[in-house]
Amino acid sequence: MVDDSRMIRGLARRIMEGFGYAVAEAENGEEALGKCRAAMPGVILLDWNMPVMSGIEFLAALRGLDAASQAKVVFCTTVSDEAAVRSGIEAGADSYVLKPFNEQTLRIALERVGEA
Repeated sequence: MVDDSRMIRGLARRIMEGFGYAVAEAENGEEALGKCRAAMPGVILLDWNMPVMSGIEFLAALRGLDAASQAKVVFCTTVSDEAAVRSGIEAGADSYVLKPFNEQTLRIALERVGEA
């Protein structure tokens, strides 16, 4: 879970652990990229607006890594305009969920990417 909000990371952790996932957290894209280089996760829940490295910047860097094709990326963000959603998918995101999300919304997003 990559988000600058501790509250959102905690919510996502509880939901994802309830689905049976082991969860690692990062508060920005740069920190997350370092963790992905060390051990690529199967699913990444990604915020759009973060300090240090935005979600789009992180996604571009992630997709440049060899093992990155294995990771499914779900944007979890308040950015909702159609152009932004399209640019997120074109940048390599596999799915998109609007905040505030809940267990059902996240489950649907994970099902769309074959992870639930």
